[in-house]
Amino acid sequence: MYKTFFNLTRNPFELTPDPRFLFSTRRHDEALAALYYGVRRHKGFVVVTGEVGTGKTLLLRCLLQLLQQSKDVAYAYLFNSLLSPTEFLQYILADFGLPSSGKNKSEMLFDLSQFLIARGQKKLSTVLIVDEAHHLSAEILEEVRLLTNLETAEDKLLQIVLVGQPELDEKLDSTGLRQLKQRIAIRARLDPLSESEARGYIERRLRIAGADDQASTIFSPTAITAIYHHSRGFPRLINTICENALITGYAREMRSISPDVIEDVATDLCLGVVRPNAGHKTDGHSEVDIQRAINALLDLYTLHESDTNTPEVRTSERK
Repeated sequence: MYKTFFNLTRNPFELTPDPRFLFSTRRHDEALAALYYGVRRHKGFVVVTGEVGTGKTLLLRCLLQLLQQSKDVAYAYLFNSLLSPTEFLQYILADFGLPSSGKNKSEMLFDLSQFLIARGQKKLSTVLIVDEAHHLSAEILEEVRLLTNLETAEDKLLQIVLVGQPELDEKLDSTGLRQLKQRIAIRARLDPLSESEARGYIERRLRIAGADDQASTIFSPTAITAIYHHSRGFPRLINTICENALITGYAREMRSISPDVIEDVATDLCLGVVRPNAGHKTDGHSEVDIQRAINALLDLYTLHESDTNTPEVRTSERK
């Protein structure tokens, strides 16, 4: 509807987590590098947390895309964590292409261990990725801890990635899960964007959508300040505000979105202003290792941005 009016070739502010729209900030680079480094170096257990709308699922989609480019990686991707322990194991086996129907827990664990041992002997990587992990019950988190016992004398046979909201941090920091917490090799957190990052985020999405030289003029500087004020730097809210603002701008025939439009949109969306969370540093991993991983990933970003026909990431891949 508004794409022709603003000379865009695609919708710049879709809410779907498209890896082509990944915006590189230090926190996002560190988190993605931590995920990729933890998996490829067989660290065993990696945790990334962040508030709603900070880009966790997009980060996971980028990780999955990177893993799909590797011929030696098989992964199970669990995006519904509201399961019983038995359903949890059944889902994992099914996503790895292993039969689970009619089997009890001990039989499923045996089959999974044999699968992991066979892959480990071939120097292949196997990954379990759990999105929305803050919903995992204490029972399933205990199952996760037991799965970390699947290892050889030299290596972890199953790499486990948990991604979720800050409630996951609270669970992992609880006394009852202290054994699981001690096994976390890498732990990182995503925070909202700063105002300057929000400006770059908006302009980058507009450029990808075809705005080119107009990317810095479609939203006036004062409009971007208003967007940041109402979104508090959360990418998902930025997308929602900008999408509605472009629709309103088109309806009013405004080539440049003013702060008045943003205020109207914020009112319609019932957006209030609350104090943003304080920054939370990453911990549990070497800064030198992470910097090396970031450098490698930046090369991948460059290749990724040059490929406009990158296929969408599949929900799961069975190997």
